Amino acid sequence: MFTSTFTFYKGEYDADFHALDDAIAAMAKAIPGYLGEESWENPALGLITNVYYWESMDALRQLMAHPLHQQAKQQHERWLKGYQVVIGEVVSMYGSLDIHPLAGRQVSAGQERVSTSSERLNE
Repeated sequence: MFTSTFTFYKGEYDADFHALDDAIAAMAKAIPGYLGEESWENPALGLITNVYYWESMDALRQLMAHPLHQQAKQQHERWLKGYQVVIGEVVSMYGSLDIHPLAGRQVSAGQERVSTSSERLNE
């Protein structure tokens, strides 16, 4: 499994932004291998972070190569005041997974197995 974390300074959004953002969100969710997302905002700094979860790097690449995503990248300066993207591989998970987009999933073979809270308490 992989994550793509998109952190950005919020700018001025217009109707074009909302239409493109909605279209990209729908397209991403339709990609086989999309697992979910979470978002946080720090209003004091004007920062927003979105974390997207993917079954495979190929699924994430489908998003990155999609024309709608490419269009957003080309126009990001219209709506954002800067951004950073971090791609990571999930190697282990534990905790209260029932509240997380990856709830009930397991890390791929060759990586650590997912532990539940109760299993970790009994280790």
